[in-house]
Amino acid sequence: MRRERTPQPSPPVQPANPDETLAADLTRGRRRSTKPAPSPSKPSPPETRRRSAPGLVTIPAWTQYPWLIAGFSTRQGGLSTAYAAGGPPEQNLGYTTEDDPATILAARRRLVATLTKSRKPAPDLITIRQCHTGIIQRVNRADLPLTTPDHKAILRGDALYTRDPNLLLGILTADCVPVLVADTRTHAIAAFHAGWRGTLARIVEHGIETLRRDFGSRPGDLIAAIGPSIGACCFAVGPEVRDEFNSQFAYGPQLFSEIDAALTPQIHMDLWEANRRQLLDAGLNPSAITTIGHCTACTRLPDGRRKYFSHRAEKGFTGRMLSLIGTTEN
Repeated sequence: MRRERTPQPSPPVQPANPDETLAADLTRGRRRSTKPAPSPSKPSPPETRRRSAPGLVTIPAWTQYPWLIAGFSTRQGGLSTAYAAGGPPEQNLGYTTEDDPATILAARRRLVATLTKSRKPAPDLITIRQCHTGIIQRVNRADLPLTTPDHKAILRGDALYTRDPNLLLGILTADCVPVLVADTRTHAIAAFHAGWRGTLARIVEHGIETLRRDFGSRPGDLIAAIGPSIGACCFAVGPEVRDEFNSQFAYGPQLFSEIDAALTPQIHMDLWEANRRQLLDAGLNPSAITTIGHCTACTRLPDGRRKYFSHRAEKGFTGRMLSLIGTTEN
């Protein structure tokens, strides 16, 4: 079946650096001007320089639902230099050991403000201590705060769901698959972290059943988006992973292909298709599923920089993207 893909948004245009000047000696051998040379311009203080807007990939098919807030962050337009290697600041949104927690918190607030168009009151961002499991956690406004004093998640698992408005459910990734789901009738929402282990545990399929049980969601009313993550082009796995999926899913063999890489055959897995098939098995309509189709390991900007963080491509030294879904007041 054909995947619906959204076009890659053009990267934001970077403003010119006011500190840079271009000088050329065009008067060599000519008579010097008697006019005094202009005073060199003073560099702008760092706090007054323009910052790029937070990088964000939205879901065009969901714009028809004004009550629904959703998007996937990119690497661009942030405040962090931890992984920038001398380049422009980046949008790391995970509390990684190499980065400053205050910088991460500020970047999260900027992203939320951009996604929600700075509406008031600002929604509460809820994340989860991800552990590559099939654990699904319900979030209720009455349970807030669900963070420690230093703003880190309390809940443990790999999926969040709620029907309470003005909450933003957040999933952190750097190759694993973020899957966002919304009920167009009841306004229930869910966010899933589906690496290969979570996918093997059927976390998305079980999550849809949880929405049915707790909120009366009907699969025909659900819409879903599979976000940026490592693609089959770059996701090589061992034969034990293929064997596990083949033993659990009738369509398992369709998720794998063999690719010759440097004269060595590799087994590659399609996590996008694996999660799309779970959504279909849960009863969603094919037309209700959007696959963004951006590989976090190999998608590049026109200038060659990586568009996303990739744990595999960067050998573990990398930041995190944040996938968000929420609703306004019902």
